[in-house]
Amino acid sequence: MLALLTLATLSDKVVEPIVDLATEFIGSAGVVAVFLLMTLESACIPIPSEAIMLFAGFSVSNGELTLVGVVAAGVLGNVAGSAIAYAVGYYGRIDLLEKNRLIHISPKHLAWADSWFERYGSATVFFSRMLPLIRTFISLPAGVAKMPFWRFIGLTALGSLPWVLALALIGRSVGDNWEHWRHNLGYLDYVVALAIVAGLVYWVAKRRRNRGGGDGAVIASPEPDRT
Repeated sequence: MLALLTLATLSDKVVEPIVDLATEFIGSAGVVAVFLLMTLESACIPIPSEAIMLFAGFSVSNGELTLVGVVAAGVLGNVAGSAIAYAVGYYGRIDLLEKNRLIHISPKHLAWADSWFERYGSATVFFSRMLPLIRTFISLPAGVAKMPFWRFIGLTALGSLPWVLALALIGRSVGDNWEHWRHNLGYLDYVVALAIVAGLVYWVAKRRRNRGGGDGAVIASPEPDRT
C-alpha cells in the first residue's frame, strides 16, 4: 500500500501539468482536441485517457460538447493512435528487435509471439482496450506479431468504445467532481503496473530456476563391468 501511495505521489507531479494542458486544449478546441489527445495517448504518449474523457464528459454536462461527439472523437483517436503504434511494431520489428543488441529478441521468440497472437490475439486486443495502462501499449506487440491489420483495427474500435463511453458518462454525471474521479481511477493504473512488474519478476525467477535445475542435473555414469 505504501509503495502504491508513493508511486501515485511521484506520478501526480509528472501527470498534473500534462492534464492541465490537455483540459485547456479541450476547452479551446473541443472534439478536435479530444481526437488529437486520444490519438497521442494510444500512440504510447503518456496522456491519461481518464483525464481526457472525464473532462470531455464534464464539458458535455456544461452543454459545451455533445456526448456523441466526444465518444466518436475518443474512439477514432484510439484507432488512429493504435494504428501508429501498430505500424511502429510492424515495420520496426527487424531493426528494433532482431538486430538490436540492447533489446534483442531471437527469431525463435518472435516466432512464438507470432503463434501466440495467431491463437489469442483477437481476444487480447479486444479486452486489453478496456484495461488501464495495458490498453495503451497492446498495439506494439500486435504490430510486432504482424496481426492482420484490419482485424486489429476492428477489434481496437470495438474494445475502445466501452472504455471511452464509460469515462464520458462518468464525467457527464459527476460534473465538477471529474478530477476527483480521475485521481481515484488513476489508482487502477498503479495497481496494473505493480501487477505487471510482479508478473515479470515471477517469470524471470521461474525461468532462472528452471535453468538452474537443468544445469544441476547429474548424469549417472554406467557401472564398471565386474566380469
